[in-house]
Amino acid sequence: MIRTPFTDTFGVEHPILCGGMTGLGTAELISAVANAGALGFLTALTQPTPEALAAEIARTRDLTDKPFGVNLTILPTINPVPYDEYRAAIIESGVRIVETAGSSPAPHMPDFDAAGVQVIHKATSVRHALSAAKNGVAAVSIDGFECAGHPGEDDVPGLVLIPAAVRALDIPVIASGGIATGSGLAAALALGACAVNMGTRFVATTEAPVHDNVKRQIVANTERDTVIVFRAFHNSARVARNSISEQIVQLEKRPGSSFADVAALASGARGRERVLGNGQMEDGLWWAGQTQGLIHEIDTVANVVGGIVREAEEIIRHRLAGLVAAAPSLA
Repeated sequence: MIRTPFTDTFGVEHPILCGGMTGLGTAELISAVANAGALGFLTALTQPTPEALAAEIARTRDLTDKPFGVNLTILPTINPVPYDEYRAAIIESGVRIVETAGSSPAPHMPDFDAAGVQVIHKATSVRHALSAAKNGVAAVSIDGFECAGHPGEDDVPGLVLIPAAVRALDIPVIASGGIATGSGLAAALALGACAVNMGTRFVATTEAPVHDNVKRQIVANTERDTVIVFRAFHNSARVARNSISEQIVQLEKRPGSSFADVAALASGARGRERVLGNGQMEDGLWWAGQTQGLIHEIDTVANVVGGIVREAEEIIRHRLAGLVAAAPSLA
């Protein structure tokens, strides 16, 4: 058993999180993560309405009696999102752990604090992590450049970003991006993090609510099979390499290009329907991290979590300990 400030603070068995993933953070996956002793997050905006989110929270409770949370990603959208109503649904449903991402969680903190909700904020830089800490979050999940999704614009990988955040903050730091194995967990703990946040590894599990073609593609891909899109629009995102993402990169390079030029190709609804839902791997944009190169099988969530913890424990107890030479005897 690996015990850290994260496991103590959030009441979970293992220092592993399954962060919010749009279209995937539903009851089947998140209850499996909770039952495996890790902390998973339903994604609020996967549900079309706050009422549907409340129903999904209740459905998850039917499948697990262990802690889980809800992700609330705060981003500007073409169609306004009723964030206040989603926040109310979370609080009224009795959820006590929330992962925020995107914009500052500050507008939501008074209500979360009043309800006793612990907030973990995802950040891609030390300066943003410090701002979240000043706003009163309980922990920060720091995203290195290797991560799927939005890594920010600084391009700092986890090996530097994690210890930099640990040094600057006095709240628990969770390492995110580039982690899919027990050695990654052990390394993150060595860098000062108290837990790891994984996404792509949990997509390649039996319980993940995506087409099997997606899971098989993750296993087949290498660490080189991602691309950064939207960089020209200062909204960089790491996605899986396919014909759509390659086409978006080429369109971005045209002088005077704008997001409107790639909007139809980049549509989240298209990716969820055609790729995640139908398994048409070349017909939409889908998120994946460089950890694809570390994932070699599709397995149950329980086996993934258990295997990662066992590997990390073996490394900490034996492999690393064996590298430290015993002091010479004075006898």
